[in-house]
Order: sequence, then C-alpha cells, then structure tokens
Amino acid sequence: MNAFQSARPWYRKQLSLAIAGALACAGVPALAQDSPGADAQSSAGTADAATNLDTVVVTANKRVENVREVAASISVVGERQLENIGAVSLSDYAALIPGMQVQNGGAPGLTSVSLRGISAMSSSATVATYIDEVPVGSSGIYQGANTLMLDLLPYDVSRVEVLRGPQGTLYGAGAIGGLLKYVTRSPDMATEEARVGVGVRSVEDGDQGINLRFGATLPLQQDRMALRMSFVRNDIPGYTDNAVDGREDINGGEQLGARTALSWDGDAFDLNMAVLHQRIRSDDRAGVALDADTRQPLSGEDDDLAWQPRPFSKELTLASLSLDWDLGWSNLVSATGWSQTDTLDQIDATVQFGGVADALLGLPEPGSSNVRYTFDLEKFTQELRLSSKSGGTFEWMVGAFYTKEDAVQAQNVWLGQLDGSPLPVPFDSMFGTLALLTLPSTYEETAVFANGSWRFGERFKLDAGVRQARNDQWFSQNVTEGILVPLGESPGESSEDVFTWSLSPQYRFSDSVMVYARAATGYQPGGPNVALPGIPPQVDSSMLDSYEIGLKSQFADRRVTLDLAAFRIDWEDIQVASSFNGIGGLVNGGAATSEGVELSSLFRVGDNLSLGVNAAYTKTEVKNDFEPTVIPQAGFDVVLNTGLAGDRIPYTPKLTWTAFGEYTFSTAGGLNGQVGAMLRGVGSQLNDTTERQRVTASGDPSTILDEQVFAPLELDSYRALDVYAGIGNGRWELRAYVNNVTGEQAYSSMSPVDSEITGARSHLLAVPIQPRTFGVEIDFRF
Repeated sequence: MNAFQSARPWYRKQLSLAIAGALACAGVPALAQDSPGADAQSSAGTADAATNLDTVVVTANKRVENVREVAASISVVGERQLENIGAVSLSDYAALIPGMQVQNGGAPGLTSVSLRGISAMSSSATVATYIDEVPVGSSGIYQGANTLMLDLLPYDVSRVEVLRGPQGTLYGAGAIGGLLKYVTRSPDMATEEARVGVGVRSVEDGDQGINLRFGATLPLQQDRMALRMSFVRNDIPGYTDNAVDGREDINGGEQLGARTALSWDGDAFDLNMAVLHQRIRSDDRAGVALDADTRQPLSGEDDDLAWQPRPFSKELTLASLSLDWDLGWSNLVSATGWSQTDTLDQIDATVQFGGVADALLGLPEPGSSNVRYTFDLEKFTQELRLSSKSGGTFEWMVGAFYTKEDAVQAQNVWLGQLDGSPLPVPFDSMFGTLALLTLPSTYEETAVFANGSWRFGERFKLDAGVRQARNDQWFSQNVTEGILVPLGESPGESSEDVFTWSLSPQYRFSDSVMVYARAATGYQPGGPNVALPGIPPQVDSSMLDSYEIGLKSQFADRRVTLDLAAFRIDWEDIQVASSFNGIGGLVNGGAATSEGVELSSLFRVGDNLSLGVNAAYTKTEVKNDFEPTVIPQAGFDVVLNTGLAGDRIPYTPKLTWTAFGEYTFSTAGGLNGQVGAMLRGVGSQLNDTTERQRVTASGDPSTILDEQVFAPLELDSYRALDVYAGIGNGRWELRAYVNNVTGEQAYSSMSPVDSEITGARSHLLAVPIQPRTFGVEIDFRF
C-alpha cells in the first residue's frame, strides 16, 4: 500500500474540494400522522380543537380536504404548537413528526431532511419543499440541496404539512421520500388584526438573544380584498467555543423574515399574490471536536477546533401569484412562482489542505486553508391544473407543470499561514489560491399529470394518479485559477423521461374508522456528471416503489385518536458520491429497502388533559454491494464501493418516539392557559455507509493487491425533555419554555476530519443537539 500511496501525485489528492465538493457539495446528509396533536397542544381553546379533531384540513392532494379522509400518511404541526415550543428551525419540531429525521450542520439552513429512511446520499435532496403552491430549492445536483434544505423561520406560518412516502405524481422531482410544505397565513377579509411580540432566548453556558415579531391584516374591501404584512427578527444565541483562538459562543447569528400578501376573493375567481424574503446569517457554526478513538471532547464539552472562520448565510426571495377561477363545472388554478436563493458557506479546510504549505512548498510549518462555496439559484415555476368540484362520485384533476433553474456554484480554495495571514512572497501569488472554479448549470423540466378519485357507495373510495415528466440539464466545470484542478472548461448535458404513478384504495367502516392502502413511485433526478476516469458521464435518476397500509381511527366519543401505518420501500439506482483521494463524482450505487411502522395517538383525558405518543420503527438495509467505481492508474486500478450489502442507510435510527401531555385551564379572572411537556427519544444511527477501497492489478479485478474498509461512525441514542407554559386573555399572551431540560449531550451529525495530504485523521467533528435553552415571549393583539 505504501508504494501505491507514493505513486499518487499530491495534487490529485486535493480534488476532494473541487470535484467531490462540487457534487457532494459541502455535505456528504402535528404530533401525529394526521394533525390531532398539532391543534390539541395549542393553547387556551385547546378543548375545542381536541374535541373537533376531524376539522383539520390539508392540501396534500392539491385540494382542501379533511385530513382524516386522505389515504396517506400526513403530519401537521400547527402555528400554536410551533409557538409553544419556541420553534425557530426544523430541528426544533422534527420530533413531532414520525419517521422524519433532521441533521443539523451547525446553523439554521445547514440542514438535511429525510423521511422513512430515504436519506440523501448524493448532492440532491430526497424531500421536496413547497411554500404554499410553489416549490423552492433546486431539483438539480449542483446546488447542494442535500445539506441546504430550506429552513424557514416559522412565523406567519399557519401550519407545516409533512407528507411521508413518495409524492411524485402531484409534486414531481425530488419528492422521492416525501414533501415538506409550509402553509402561510392568509389575509382575513373581514377583520382588522395586528399582533406584536417580543421574546428572549438563552442557551445555558452560551449567549442570549432577542426576537421581535409583527403581523397585521388590513381589509381593503369588505369580504373582497385584504392585505397582510409581517416581519420577524430572531437572534441565534451561540453556545460553542473555539479552542484554537479562544473565541466563545462562535455560532451566533440572526434570522430575518418579511412577507407581504394580497388576496382578492371574487365571484368568479380568487387571486393571491405574495412576496416573501428570509435571511439567515451565522457567524460560525456549532461543533465539538472529538477524539477519533475515544469519542470524547478533545478540549471541552462545547469546544471546536477551527483555524479559519466558517460564516454561513442564505437569502431567499420568493414572489408567487395564484389564481383560482371558478368555471362552474370545474376550477382552473394557475400557480406561478419566482425565487432567488443566494447562499454562502465557508468551511475550515486547514486539516485537509494546510499541509500543502510545508509538505509541498517547503515552508517551516503547515498552513491554514478555507474553502468558500457560493450558490446562486434563480428558479421559475408555472403550474396549471383543471379540477372537478369536490364531493361528487368522481373527482378528477389534470395539469401541466414547468420549471426552469439557472444556477451557479463557485468554489474558492485559499491557502495561507497558520495564523491566517497570507503566505510569504512569492508563494502568496503562486499558491495563495489553490483552486478557483465555477459550475454554472441549468435544469428545465416539463410534466403533465392526472389524478382521479372514485367513490363506490358511502364506504369505498379509490384514488389514482399518473405523471409523465422530462428534464433537460446542462452544466460546465470551469476552472480559471489554481494548481489543484486542471484549468479549462468541461461541459456536460443530460435528458431524462420519467413516469410515476400512485394508487390508493380506502374503506370506511364508520365515520371514525378508515383503513387504506397506498402504492406509489417517486424519483430523484439525475444529471450530467464530471469528466473523470471511472465516473460515468451521466448519473441516472434514483427510483423507488412504496407500499403502505394504514388505519385512521377515533373512538370513545372522539376523545381517542389512534393511527397506524406500515410501509415497505424498494429503492433502486441510489445516487451516491464516489471519490478516491478527492477525485469523485456521482454514481448509481445499487438498491436498498426501508420498512417500518408508525404510530400516532392522542388521548383526551377529561376536559383539560391530553396525552399522546408518537413512534416510528424503521429498518433500512442496503441490498447489495454498491456498484464499484473503477479508477484506472499507472499499473493498477482502484476499485471503490461506497456501500456494502447489509449496511444501514445513514442517519436513520431504528426507533424514534415522542410522548407528550398538556393541561389547559381557565381562571375566574378570565385568563386561559396551558402547561405541557414533550419527551423525545432518538435511537442510535450511523453517519454513512461502509466504504471499501481495493487496489487491483490493472485490468484484473480478481488480483487484489491491497484492501481497506472504512466503517461508518455511530451516533449514540438520546432522550430529551421539553416543557412549556402559557397564559393570556386573548388580547395578550405570555409564554415560557425550556427545551432539553436535562441538558442531554448528544449529537445530530458527525464526520471525520482527515488530512488529504497524509490521510491521517485529526479528529471528529460533531454537531451537538441544542443544549438546555430557556425562552420567554409575550404577544399583544389589537
């Protein structure tokens, strides 16, 4: 193996930043099935919400429907519940949704989301994101969608809908694992309303922050037209320190959000226009440096190792226009969206590339390095759909969808001295920029779809849907400066036709008990690949088939809700990143299965007490050794497998659960309030699949000269307790919460930090779950 290592030129080892980084892109991943818990855990007024659980509506099938009549697994987290627990990011409420996992990369917006074990193992996402009628985020493979999921600050959001299982027929590309949908608040046509609030949030052994919020609705024409405006600013308190330079609470930052919406309710048509802007800025990211062998903190429980700053920022501007035209016999809906997303993500690469300074340039000590990624995405979408009126024996919908993405990813790799100053002359001008490259890309998709629902009597219903889509993509790898990657332009393009379908029969035993089955397919778009030995010119779409049976029930005078779902998913042509010494791209690895059971329950004990349990058991398994990538070398071949048969899918604990309770009360003075708690448990999980690296005789894979196997890292299981309370009279409300009451020390994600020069492992970088956090908020309504 030593001869093999010495045969590798040093600069080839550094392509991890330029090629694998380009593709793997800086990341290599209601309380119940329906929404009963979402409203049942709200506030004063909870009694009504809990008694009338069946009034919750969703738009999963692009119609307004009773959630308990939809033959699919849907979770809804309501506005009041988000407020009660002080939610400011996806990580704060992920435990409320069975089967959903959120990996925090150290700041809001550095987020990976998976559902039912369908984790992103490439550079594109497996969960689609919508804001109302408009998809946001990239469907392509060059915008880091796997680790840069939209993490919307949930203010002025009426609810968050999560659909588990593939949603390819109605929501198309990227919804292979499911859908995350933010439903914003609509203007009230009849009543003026204003709300202003302030809050304080403090992290134990960390910083404090203030949040400010404002929202108002102004009817402009009674029962016809109304305007809504909102603004929110939230400080992100820092809580991790940097052992290298002594800085404390380095991961602080802020979130800003603003929205303006105008609605018109006409006789023939309804019109909704909105502009939303959100900005996330983090000075650095949360992290703890762990010993690679003992998994214990190297410097302190909250200390990281960073020689270079790691700022992160993300700005989203979304303009949307929707028209619902009542044609009498049907409704025509037009949904138009335009969004601009600008992201900056800088990582510390000192361990990886700092050794260039002494090992190659002959300087007396290693240097420091950073990699600065920028992602610019402009996205336009247009959907037209014609649908029948609801409530008939046969309901139908036909539609067409178009999207166009123009995107640019840029990477700048900087090398300096260990103290952060430039390299000495003349090395600064010659080697200060190790690589400078841009990756412009386009993604264009056109699709047609149809959906139908047949009712056979009062008890049986059959839903079916189909979608035919075509995407055309182009990209170019343009290297203009540096010594790590050959200079020049390397373009590529691809085209795909994809067909998806769904079938969902359901049977109602009574108004309160329904069983259903659902079979559906979904896909994750492929795209043009980098031009490298052993890497195919195009990676194909990942496809999956999902099979589900479920029960939705209420009994004991609708005081008990019990929902169950069992599923099996067959996943094929899984997109995975394959790289050797930094040279890499995407390949279609192989197949895997995910199967499990989900439980959602709510028990109304008396008029004031609600108790519930949610749980998910998910078993995932790679069915075969992933397809090998063969990288030819001078005199030998390198054969890579990035997953082996029997592996678990990354970041998929076998068991997750949440137990919750809430007590509501009223006082003689006219005050209403609530006290609640939530205990969440997450089982152990792995950060990756197993990687096997073989050196074989050139052209003879049966002659193995050397073999190394790299096992994934295991993250331990944990439990965390959250509590909250609130009181108010309708005009004002005071709320308080404590999240992670016991101060549980656990990790959301973990990755090794290795030198690309020597291969030596420096340490592990782990992102902790939020430490014990205290919050107090007060709101006034006018």
